[in-house]
Amino acid sequence: MKQQTIDRIRKFTEDRDWDQFHSPANLAKSIVIEAAELLECFQWSDEEYDLQHIKEELADVMVYSQNLLDKLGLDADEIINMKMSQNEAKYPVDKAKGSAVKYDQL
Repeated sequence: MKQQTIDRIRKFTEDRDWDQFHSPANLAKSIVIEAAELLECFQWSDEEYDLQHIKEELADVMVYSQNLLDKLGLDADEIINMKMSQNEAKYPVDKAKGSAVKYDQL
């Protein structure tokens, strides 16, 4: 996410004095709730969906995720790269390519 966007999210929260409501647990709950709303976009069809509604729900997930990163003092790039390294080790290309099975089934 661009720094300008991150700053806009932070200003939105600060201007409204909402940080007081942003405990890690509340933010994690909000991420799950918004992710469920994103999934609802595909409830009745995998192929027919409202792209604008998907964008809105996905943005909500990302905003709450940035809020949680801030609350915990985490850097998105750092934790994503940490997790990608773990995933690359669990899912080596030669075993996982073209397969949807879990790492312990490879």
